[in-house]
Order: sequence, then structure tokens, then C-alpha cells
Amino acid sequence: MEFRHLSPGQRPKHSSLGSNMSLRRSETDSLLSSRSAPQALLPTIRQHPRVAWATVGLASVFLLGGYDSVIVTTVPSVPQFQRDFGELYDHRYIIPSMWLSLWSALPCVGNIVGALIAGWAQDRFGRRWPFAIGSVLSAVAVAIACLSPLSTDIDTRRSVFLLAELVQGVALTLAQTTAQTYMSEAVPTAMRAPAMALIPTLALIGQLIGAVVVFLGSARTSSSVYIVAFHSMWPFSAVPIIVALLIPESPVHLLRQQDLIGTLCSLRKLYTKSTDCDQLFKDLQHHVSQEDREERSSYGDCFRESNRRRTLIVIFASMVPTLFGLNLLSDGSYFLQMVGMKASQSLIMLVLGIALALVANAVGVWVSSRVGRRTLILISVSITTVLWLAVGIVGCWSGEFVPWYTAASLMVIIVVCSLGAWPASYTVVSEVSSLRLRAKSVGVSIVTRSVVGIVFSLVLPYLYNRDAADLRAKLGFVYFGLCFLALAGTWWGVPEMKGRSSVEIDYMFKLGVPARKFGLLVQRKETA
Repeated sequence: MEFRHLSPGQRPKHSSLGSNMSLRRSETDSLLSSRSAPQALLPTIRQHPRVAWATVGLASVFLLGGYDSVIVTTVPSVPQFQRDFGELYDHRYIIPSMWLSLWSALPCVGNIVGALIAGWAQDRFGRRWPFAIGSVLSAVAVAIACLSPLSTDIDTRRSVFLLAELVQGVALTLAQTTAQTYMSEAVPTAMRAPAMALIPTLALIGQLIGAVVVFLGSARTSSSVYIVAFHSMWPFSAVPIIVALLIPESPVHLLRQQDLIGTLCSLRKLYTKSTDCDQLFKDLQHHVSQEDREERSSYGDCFRESNRRRTLIVIFASMVPTLFGLNLLSDGSYFLQMVGMKASQSLIMLVLGIALALVANAVGVWVSSRVGRRTLILISVSITTVLWLAVGIVGCWSGEFVPWYTAASLMVIIVVCSLGAWPASYTVVSEVSSLRLRAKSVGVSIVTRSVVGIVFSLVLPYLYNRDAADLRAKLGFVYFGLCFLALAGTWWGVPEMKGRSSVEIDYMFKLGVPARKFGLLVQRKETA
């Protein structure tokens, strides 16, 4: 079997990149079948229902993450919360920029700690236990948040709420990193992109539920409105714990621990009797044995010459959601109030935007199984670049139309990116790393997202808040530049890996194939 390069629009011929690009038949026969006869999503789900249900169960932790994120970012826009945790400024209660930044940034610090712990814990204890422990810690964080309004001292209230978000940051990242690693290891190639697309989809469902809970209670004048929102997180913390008790350990981890019987049992629990688990076991054993010729993995291995390019792609893909504006979109309700919209109207816009994004993300699960990751990012970010430029231009004027145009633009941006760049970025992270460094690479991804999140969480309130730079809608110019960087980075560095198996991706990186040519390589069996 050989890789062949095709020019755009060129039909396959019998030429190749050279004899040095031929793969061993034992390594590539399965790759040929995955490329020459790609399997549709729905038939794959029907063939592997247990894997599909396990994937949904693992992804439930992102539902919790979405719910928590919208509570943290939306509760400060509730008038009663502003009275209990804020201070008077120009005849109205607002949350001080310092505390708003800390509440947004400190969870990102927790994310970094959780990601670093997750990478180590997964290699030592497997996937199930870190996933379960993260879910339990999440319940502890909910308890701390429920205690935050009880103090009579306002700084104590603010600090306890900050502690709750810090613990929640550690807990969620520990569970989410483990879930993402498990999903990327266990799902078939045809389900890989849709499985990763479930992450933002369930996160949006959590955000929608949280936004509705906050909106329905926003008219109340007592503290019960946000306390009820805090208590409502308990069920979301319980679901991942139940999932951890039901799913088997990751077969990849068991195989790396030389537990051959456990690996085969895990495969048989994940797959139905119609699947040849013995052959799956042999294929997995062969792939892992090829990688295990190298020493035990560490975070340093991610940045060694053989893996440095792949790790840089992981880092960049992790930054894409921040570059197209996800941090600001998550805090959209408070941002719109700063632009000039009433609190009740901004909450309605938040709920509407999340609902539209949820529909778009659900469609994106199907789109991601049909369209390449690189293409999705380039198209969606290109549209978003133009939209942010328009928001910045409109922000140069004043009037009632400015907040409404800004709100409409934010909703269009989140819909466009929910169809493309958001789910595609998760898929790129899950595909580009080797199996040996998968847990560590996901950890690097979370750390990157968290560090960038800290920077943006600290800076953004000072850019748009009225007691600071007061840019308001002119912040669109900033995101216009950031989206342009995302476009340039994707065009130059992100390869197209749709339909490629892990062995094939490994080999193409070893060949040093340029990112723009990944999608133009096909394979054929050698003729006798």
C-alpha cells in the first residue's frame, strides 16, 4: 500500500510519492478500508450501541461544565446577586472589575491544576477513577457555593464564592480531561468527530438549562434566585459518578498495563457480539506495541522533536474557541448590559443565543462526520471575522440600535462557530496526538485553554466594563484581529485528518507531510 498525492480535482492514478512512502501491509490494510469505504455515522452507531452510550455518558460531565459556566457568568447579571456581592456605582449596583476578573480567572487556575493531575493520574490509575473523583469534587464545590451567601461580610461572601469556583475548576477539568481521553481511545474512526462534537453540544445544553433557571428567578428580590441555581447543580454532579461505576476501564490503558485479559473483557463490554473483539484486540495490541518501543510517556515527551509539531497543533486548536470569542460569548448577558441593554432583555438574549447555538451544535454533530475539520474551521472563522468587524464599526456610534445589533451579531457568531470551529477544534485535539501521549496531550490542551482563559478573563472586564476602558461594542475590533490570527494559524498549521486512523496519522507526521497536503493523500494496495 502506498500514499499518493492528488492535486485538487485530480482523479487517482497509479503514481505515488515514492517507494520510501510505502507502509507495511500489516500496518495499513485496515487503513485502506477506513479510507476507501468510509462508514456513515448512523450505521456505525447501530453497529456499536454500547460505545455510543458510553460516549454519551462520559460526555455528561461537559453538561455539568456548561451548567456551571453559565451560572458563574450569568449570576453576576442578576440584580439580587449584584446587591449581595456588588457595590453602588453611578446609582446602580455592579460587580467590581477585580472580583469579576477573579471569578472568571481563578477557575482557569483550577483547570490547570486539574489538567496536570489528570495527565499523571490517568497513566497511574486509569480513566475511571480520576473521572469519578473529579465528579465527587464537583459536588463538594457545589456545597461551598451554597454556603457563600451566608456570611454578613461582603468580602467573605465574595471569597467563599471564589473558593467554590476554584475547586470546581479542578474537579471539572479532572473529569473532563479523563472523559475526552477515554472517548478518543475507545470510539471507532467513523464516530470520532461526532463524539468530540458532543462536547460543545452538551455544554450548550447545560448552559441553556442554567440560563433558563437564572432567568425564571431573576425577577425575585430575594437571594433564593441564585441559591436555587447553586443547589440545582447537585443532579448534574451525580450523573458522571454513576457513569464511572458502569463503564469498563479503557482498553488502551489496560493493554499498557499488560492486563491482556482485562483488555479483552473491556472490549467485549464496549462492543456487541457482532463485533470481532479478538481482531480488535490484535489490532490494538499491534498499534500499542509499536508506540511502546519508546520510553514511558511524560509531559516533556510532548515537546520533543518527534512530537513537537503535533503538540503545537494541539495548543493552537485549543486556543481557537478563545480566539473566535467564546469567552466573551459566555459572558454575553453582562457584556450586553455594559453595551446598553436592560438586564431582563440581556438574559432573554442569552437564553435565545444558547438555544440557537444548541440547535447549530446538534447539526454540527452530523456536519462534522461529513466535512473536514480544517475546512469547518476556515469557513466558520472567516464568517466570524467579518461579523466582529461589523460589531466594532457599529460600536463607534451610539443609540438604541447598538445593543440590539451587537446581541444579534453575538447570536449569529455562536451559531456559525457551533456548526464549525467549536466542535472541530475538539476533534483536532483528539486526533492529532499519538495514543501513547493522548492523556498528556489532552492535559496540555486543557492547560493551554486555561492559561489563555485566565488572560482573557482578567483582561476582558477591564476592556468593556464601565469603570474601566469602557470599549463596549468597539471590542469587536479586538476580536476581528484575533479571528484573523485564527485563520492564518489554521491555514498554515492544521492538517485535515478526517477519516484517518491513528496509525495513518502517525505515519504521515513521521513523513513530515505539510498540513495543507494531508487531505490530498490517498492510499492504494500495492500490485503484485
